[in-house]
Order: sequence, then structure tokens, then C-alpha cells
Amino acid sequence: LKTLTPILDDAIAVECNKGATHIHSVRTGLPTITWGRLYQGIPQSKSGRAQVEDTTGFAEGLSTVDERLLKLSKNEGAVRLSEAQAYLEAMAQEVDTKVFYGNSASDPEEFMGLAPRFNDLSAPNGGQIIDAGGTGSDNTSIWMVAWGGNQTQLLYPQGTMAGVQREDMGRQRVEDDDGNPFYAKEEMFTWHVGLAVKDWRYVTRIANIDVSDLKAGSVQLFDFMRKAYWRMQSRRIPGGRVAIYANRDVLEALDALSTNAGASDSFVRLTPMEIEGREVSSYRQMPLRESDALLNTEARVT
Repeated sequence: LKTLTPILDDAIAVECNKGATHIHSVRTGLPTITWGRLYQGIPQSKSGRAQVEDTTGFAEGLSTVDERLLKLSKNEGAVRLSEAQAYLEAMAQEVDTKVFYGNSASDPEEFMGLAPRFNDLSAPNGGQIIDAGGTGSDNTSIWMVAWGGNQTQLLYPQGTMAGVQREDMGRQRVEDDDGNPFYAKEEMFTWHVGLAVKDWRYVTRIANIDVSDLKAGSVQLFDFMRKAYWRMQSRRIPGGRVAIYANRDVLEALDALSTNAGASDSFVRLTPMEIEGREVSSYRQMPLRESDALLNTEARVT
């Protein structure tokens, strides 16, 4: 699945502590520190925390291959594998989309993604949102995310396993659209997954990137990238595995800016780095990941 979704290149998965939900605390403030005096006590204090309950959901797919097709094939395993790969790709795209846009408030069967959590400039975490100035509904976003035990993590229900589970259902009697029966080989795909953000200081969203202006080359992306970088807590207190997520239009625009040899600006540009034997582009040592799940039709974040 790592080749199908960029999220799995970086994310960690944590088992829920309450069935299909995960209860954890999010730090909202630091404890009070005082200067001590001899023969005088120390005032008690504690960090501010809020209890959060994050939920999981499950995506399912059922691969059905006509048994007659398998008998005509010279390699039954290859035919079923080809169909399975299509299901795995579809599931990877669906989970990718929910990691960014899932909203359990409006769709209870889903889990809460990143965008609904970072969608209000005046919210307590609004400082983690960089406004790129786009209006209307043709905007996109760039995300900087630190994945780790105390930062952002994927979830899976208690007693289950992380990732896609495949179950060969064997030979089944099924019906066509007209109710006529035939026999097929079936395989079930299930992915239980959720998302938890334990410390919002380790996530930054560059929102309101106008796609029309982006394609015209009039968006100073590196200005916004610099601002987002300086909002990331991982810059000051290292933690987690940090990556940058954007769609292909944004990455193409960044590539155009970074390869403009005649430019007179002094931007920190993209540089190549090697991760697990693969060369990827990076910005300040943070790998750039291409995600087609990120839309070009986002409404303006206000």
C-alpha cells in the first residue's frame, strides 16, 4: 500500500484504547513556573489539557470475479491479483481523502480528518493556518504534518490489526443485475482506520491557494512555505516524522519555481534527498509527497 498512498510512507498507527474509539488528551497550555525563595513553598501547577475522543471507521470492498473467466485464464492467481490491486488502489485513495477531508460530524460512519480540525482562522489552532489569499471555491492546500506518538497518528480499533485486511471468501453463488445466478470467486477487503491529532502545533495548513493564480505562476508559494515552516513546533522541539503533502498542480508549481535558474530571489528551494532508497524532493529536509486526494475545489477558509 505504500506505493499507493503517500500517507503510509510517514504515518504511524496506534491501537485504540476504547474499542473502536481512542480517548486521549490534547495539550492546550503549559504549566506555570515560579521563582523560588528559601523557606517558601512551590505553588502547584499543571499543563492545560483537553480530553478528546477520536473515532475510527472502516472501508470495505468485495472483489467478485466470474468463475468462468478464471477457468478460461491460464493463470487464475494473476487474474485475481489484478482485480485485488484495483481494490487496494481504490481503498488507498478513499482513506487518503478521509485523512484530509473526513468529517464524522456530517458523516458519522467516517472519521474526523485534518481539514475540519484546521478550518477556522480564529480558532485556538488558527495560528497554524496560513492564509494564501485565495477566494471563491477554487482553492487548494499544502499540509505540513509531523507523525508520531505525541503528534499525529492513524488509529485502528482495539483487538484488530493496522492496514488492509484481505479475506478469501472462496466460491460464491451470486446474481447478475437481472437476478440470474452464476458462480464467482470473491475476496473481501477491510480497512479499519481513524486519525488523532495529539498536538496541533505539529501540523500546519497553507490554505486558500488560488488554483487559477497558481497555474498562472503568480502565487509566491515559497513565501507561504517559509511561514508554515516557522509555525511548526517540530522546528524547535523535534518530534515525529515530518512530511509535506500537496497535489500535483502545487508540486509542479513548486518545481517550476525551484528550477528557475535565472531567478534573482533568495528562496530556500527544493533539494533532493534519499528516503528508504528512493530519491524524493524536499523542502528544509521535509519530503514532499504527492496526494491526489487534495482538491482544487476547496472553499475559502476564514
